Amino acid sequence: MARVVILGAGESGTGAAVLAMKKNHSVFVSDTNKIKNKYKEVLLHHKIEFEEGMHSEKVILDADEIIKSPGIPNNIEILLKARKKNISIISEIEFAARYTEAKLIGVTGTNGKTTTASMIFHIFNHAGYDVCLAGNVGKSFALALSERDYKYFVLELSSFQLEDMFSTRLNVAILLNITPDHLDRYNYELSKYVDAKFRILLNQTSEDVFIYWADDEVIMSEIAVKLFHQEIIPFSVKNENKNGAYLKNNQMYVNYNSDKFNMFVEDFSFKGTHNILNAMASSITASRNNIRKEKIKESLTNFSNIEHRLEMVCKIRGVEYINDSKATNVNSTWYALESYKNPIIWIAGGIDKGNNYELIHPLVKQKVKALICLSLDNSKLKEAFSKDVGLIKEATSMEEAVNLAYQEALPGDVVLLSPACSSFDLFENYEDRGNQFKKVVMNL
Repeated sequence: MARVVILGAGESGTGAAVLAMKKNHSVFVSDTNKIKNKYKEVLLHHKIEFEEGMHSEKVILDADEIIKSPGIPNNIEILLKARKKNISIISEIEFAARYTEAKLIGVTGTNGKTTTASMIFHIFNHAGYDVCLAGNVGKSFALALSERDYKYFVLELSSFQLEDMFSTRLNVAILLNITPDHLDRYNYELSKYVDAKFRILLNQTSEDVFIYWADDEVIMSEIAVKLFHQEIIPFSVKNENKNGAYLKNNQMYVNYNSDKFNMFVEDFSFKGTHNILNAMASSITASRNNIRKEKIKESLTNFSNIEHRLEMVCKIRGVEYINDSKATNVNSTWYALESYKNPIIWIAGGIDKGNNYELIHPLVKQKVKALICLSLDNSKLKEAFSKDVGLIKEATSMEEAVNLAYQEALPGDVVLLSPACSSFDLFENYEDRGNQFKKVVMNL
């Protein structure tokens, strides 16, 4: 029995605490913030010791091992002191992986992680596989595992989760894309963020597979200097792959061993180039795990977009209202703007994480008729697009932003909430932002 201390009592930390308790460890949970009631109830139910609003140094530094929640930076004082004492510091993913024999499918990338992980889960589930979706989406890996083991876990993995993963082996590692994001966590050095993403390949063997987007320059430059012993399979919208997936004549082709198939893009239940890429990665994963092509194709015709990601809220007086609150960086917003042909009234803004808006200038100039800046500080957003958009207005609440958009919208227009920024200046998180958008829209 080990003395396990868990820092952070959100989804990840609470899940780790429950699993650790069920594995007969001595468990203590510490959070410098107030613990949400739903997590506090779980800790109380399992009779797990915890504290909130503080980190008790003496108790924490008495740990055999510390499980750190992903949102906690590595350089806080208590962790620096723990390292000096040679206390092991790991992620909840690393901890949970010790207690399963399941096949692990890991999905990372700056954008598309949740959709791709959800799509893979949908395909596996539709094919009758014993599969669980966890990680950075839905339940934490540890909490799901505390309830029961599965044959397959599909794990959405952020760079923060990968940072403290050391011995976990992923049977399938998927890297969707890399664009600058969370650079404030990485001293504004892209190379450190790239290194964190590539940790998804740690411990893979020749029996495992690495699936990656071959059109991403950052990924390809990194691949060029690495040696691989696992199988590597690309997907692309630019080039044909003898073994992988590609786009040609508006069809997705998947070539994996002898089980080849193709599918018209218009038969997908979703739209946008980004979702074609997500479908490619998902289809390769399914093919490699012996799911028949008929099941894969069926799944891609009935997959539903995840909440807060290009989510169609409703159509009012000929105007579509789209909730893309999960777009917390510029690259993600590029995909959203790219998905619509009609004039866009774009609601954007929040906490800027060092955004470079150059990527979306052409699309904004071409498609956006009005920009509604939703933030406490809109100066950077206004400055970036003052020459691209004829009408720019400001709002400091979701109700104000939606009403401004409603006043400007004409039949055939799209009102798109795709912030390109974090939500924490005005909202609790991106879910809160998206839910407020939907509520206000439905009350129009």
